[in-house]
Amino acid sequence: MKTKYEEIVNVNAIGKAENPISLNEILKMANDEQLTPSKQNKERVLFIGIDVQQDFMDDGALGVPGAHGDVERMTRFIYNNMDKISNIAVSIDTHTPHQIFHPCWWIDENGNNPAPYTPITLADLDSGKWRSVINPMASRDYVEHLEKDGKKTLCVWSYHCIQGTTGCALENQFSNMIYFHSVAKKSVVQRLVKGQDPLSEMYGVIKPEYDTNGYINLDFLNKIEKFDKVIIGGEARDYCVYESLNQMFEHYKNNAETLKKIYVLEDCMSAIGNPSDVDKMYADLQSQYHFNIVKSTEWSL
Repeated sequence: MKTKYEEIVNVNAIGKAENPISLNEILKMANDEQLTPSKQNKERVLFIGIDVQQDFMDDGALGVPGAHGDVERMTRFIYNNMDKISNIAVSIDTHTPHQIFHPCWWIDENGNNPAPYTPITLADLDSGKWRSVINPMASRDYVEHLEKDGKKTLCVWSYHCIQGTTGCALENQFSNMIYFHSVAKKSVVQRLVKGQDPLSEMYGVIKPEYDTNGYINLDFLNKIEKFDKVIIGGEARDYCVYESLNQMFEHYKNNAETLKKIYVLEDCMSAIGNPSDVDKMYADLQSQYHFNIVKSTEWSL
């Protein structure tokens, strides 16, 4: 490639609000690259970046420790495999303050909102420890089904990825790289906006944790199986990446050919929870579905 990595990405600016590199200048350089147009790639390769957004960077509103390093490795991987990656898709977590997993949805008997990372259980609701100030019946229904069907507890998160704010935006240096690829390869970035239902968390890109309508993004699932390789990185390893994988694998559990086409970049995602616990989650997932876990620094297309 004629354009150097450093002309596209400033690693010292990862996670910063201001992008010191002009996107207009980058895209001019991308237009001058002589790369194979995406449609002419013999091997179809999809890169999926999950929730690579400002609020999930180390110092963001819901920061994931290690996210800056993940972005550097992801952008280097895309750069090093620029001509071989045919398509890129990104998920964009998008919220408002009044959603069931944000503090203002809940109060205790003194009218106080829960602190971030507070678990709220069905027993808490029945005892009056916490109550919903918005749509109490539907809120209880959600917590009940989350525990019963998903075997999970509702977690209150800090306000994050609020629609229209800089925190909701794609991380600047990551966006430099994916839009450079978009112009250089003549391939439109697919954006998967998720998380807008006020009454349900949506960690995975395929479906909410629980909703009464049973929404599933079948269009995206059907696209995945048409690629020869699907590569995944993003944040956080134990929430949105894990649930996205789990949802994809559950859909394709009887399709070994599709499962073996999926490659997870383990050094391009970081966890909020205990790393050893998350390692076990992934080991169990790999044992069940037989997908590929690789390092971006040791594996290439």
